[in-house]
Amino acid sequence: MDLPTHDDVLAAQARIAGRVVRTPMLRHPLLDERTGGTILLKPEPLQRTGSFKLRGATNAALRLSPAQRAAGLATHSSGNHGQAVACTAAALGVRATVFMPADAPAIKVESTRRWGAEIVPYDRNTDDREALSRAFAERTGATVIPPYEHGDVIAGQGTAALELAADAAAAGLSMDALLVCVGGGGLVAGCALALAGVSPHTAVIAVEPDGSDDTGRSLAAGERLANAPGGSTLCDALLAPTPGVLTFAVNRTHLAGAVAVSDAEVLAAMAFAFLHLKLVVEPGGAVALAALLSGRFDAKGQVVGAVLSGGNVDPAVFARALG
Repeated sequence: MDLPTHDDVLAAQARIAGRVVRTPMLRHPLLDERTGGTILLKPEPLQRTGSFKLRGATNAALRLSPAQRAAGLATHSSGNHGQAVACTAAALGVRATVFMPADAPAIKVESTRRWGAEIVPYDRNTDDREALSRAFAERTGATVIPPYEHGDVIAGQGTAALELAADAAAAGLSMDALLVCVGGGGLVAGCALALAGVSPHTAVIAVEPDGSDDTGRSLAAGERLANAPGGSTLCDALLAPTPGVLTFAVNRTHLAGAVAVSDAEVLAAMAFAFLHLKLVVEPGGAVALAALLSGRFDAKGQVVGAVLSGGNVDPAVFARALG
């Protein structure tokens, strides 16, 4: 198994430059006051498609040959990665097919279709999404770009941490820790690889929803463990049933730990982001901020980065957060 490296993240940064938004570093005095730390936010809701996923999808697609791209792209996704593959395909002038859970938030389905992708629904509880996309690729010649189990995807996601570390350095700051949401583990793996080369002292911490804390439990056990079915679906972007094989191979050696947050803490973080940062953040994208505001991660006296990973939230869920 060939694992991606820090050099792969650097190469991805050069490859996707000009094709994705270089999102800014944000700070807010109230956030520092509430946490007792110096908090540096990476707001990926400002990315094209509204999440970090465009980074990895773009890098993976650009690594394909022209003939491979011409045969089309495919993926399986709860929404954000699907949008990213659809957007990338539109930019390259090729077709995209996205297998999405039938219960995916309507805003994510509509946004993916808006980029011109064909949507194929599946049952999250009974269907094997990887098998569905793999069979489609075998029939059509399309290339599957998976959400996280792919070295080029992981490397592309890590560019977010490269940018944040550079912006922190420009402000005369160095991160003691970086908090990153985790579902399948691609974003946190990429961020950990990025910082291993430019800020090796930074502790990279995975943040998960309560009940879907498979990465934290897997890190503690030293092996991949699954989540029990039937938990909360609020953080729909983070509901991978188990850490990826590739991502866990990176994360078990590069992460400093993991914390979990409750639904109530996530909703409170979404409200804070809207009221004070003027950002719309989806539940899965708000878990790192929730860990800081709730004290699940103690930032006192530290410089701490946090990735706000996406903003594609169902309006009813957002209203619940604000209510």
